Amino acid sequence: MKVYLLLISSLLSFLSCDSSNSQNQKATPTSSLTDQADTIFHPLSDAVVGAYHRAIEDYYNKNLVRTGFNGAILVAKNGKVLFEDYRGLYDFAKKEPITEHTPFHLASISKTFTGMTILKLYEQGRLSLNDSLTKYFPQIPYKGITVQMLLDHRSGLPNYLYFMDSIWNKKQKATNEDVLNFMIVHKPAIMSPAGRSYHYCNTNFVLLALIIEQLTKQPFPTYMKDSVFMPLGLVDTYVFSAADTANYIPTYSVTRPFPMDHLDCTYGDKNIYSTVRDLFQWDRVLYENIFLKKSTLDLAFTPYSNERRSMHNYGLAWHLYFNNGDTVVYHNGKWHGSNTVFTRLVQDTATIIVLGNKVNRNIYSAKQMSSIFTGRLDTSHLEE
Repeated sequence: MKVYLLLISSLLSFLSCDSSNSQNQKATPTSSLTDQADTIFHPLSDAVVGAYHRAIEDYYNKNLVRTGFNGAILVAKNGKVLFEDYRGLYDFAKKEPITEHTPFHLASISKTFTGMTILKLYEQGRLSLNDSLTKYFPQIPYKGITVQMLLDHRSGLPNYLYFMDSIWNKKQKATNEDVLNFMIVHKPAIMSPAGRSYHYCNTNFVLLALIIEQLTKQPFPTYMKDSVFMPLGLVDTYVFSAADTANYIPTYSVTRPFPMDHLDCTYGDKNIYSTVRDLFQWDRVLYENIFLKKSTLDLAFTPYSNERRSMHNYGLAWHLYFNNGDTVVYHNGKWHGSNTVFTRLVQDTATIIVLGNKVNRNIYSAKQMSSIFTGRLDTSHLEE
């Protein structure tokens, strides 16, 4: 730890000397999808990029490579990739290596795409955040829940990952419609009254995906590909569904693959597959307000669960962490052998992306690399 702190101190000293060479310059956004970007990235000199690269590589080797990391990593600042690496196997049976085009199951990072797509439909006037859940699902036995409560996890709904384990035939792959119909028929008990408190719940985003399907008249995987992923340049990103089971690539524990189970075909809360490069593009899209207006993103990055005083909170489809004036907008994911991290250090316009397909809890400690940018060692844990 002392060596790591000395490395950070040396890096910050070097960067402060170099900053005068870059602070007076501004980079021009390269995307053709927006007329004006609110975030303008300052360019980084080759020397600064090299210094960041060495510090990140040191952390990576000591904390991930040494613990058997199998996956992909990309760390960027000001729209510039500082460090990128691919390690291990994608398909252990075929000995297929991981490359820059290898899509990983994002697990709950998928919620950021589902949530921001809902907000896009909100911008287009196709829904209101105050719409009642019963507007879209008249038979659902839960009253007073709004679209916003689904986005900020204040719906009070029970988590389908648990109630679908009760009497569901586990030989049958459940779909989003199956989850909805199970709730209508069996009425699993709520966690709390609507709006009363924060309860992280995957059911919310299963229902949001169904709302997207209702409004667009398209299957969620099709709409996301044609109206979100491809227009934004996310060329290796897709939604996995029941139609794709023949092409399922398992994730892994230390010694064995995880087989498909009865909850592996629901989407919205999970089942978006992507690469570190596509997530880096998603990050730029958000910084440059390409997909959503700044005012809409401000809504997404506002904390809505303030009944408990904490550095941790939740916005609309994003976890939030506030520390000494620094804001971290992030989402992590965990499903079978997938451990995924998407951490956005807003004040530093820096991003840490780590995707793994073999169980490695050290991936969730990647936020410690934020000290390379902030100059403060922060060992607190983000929500998995």
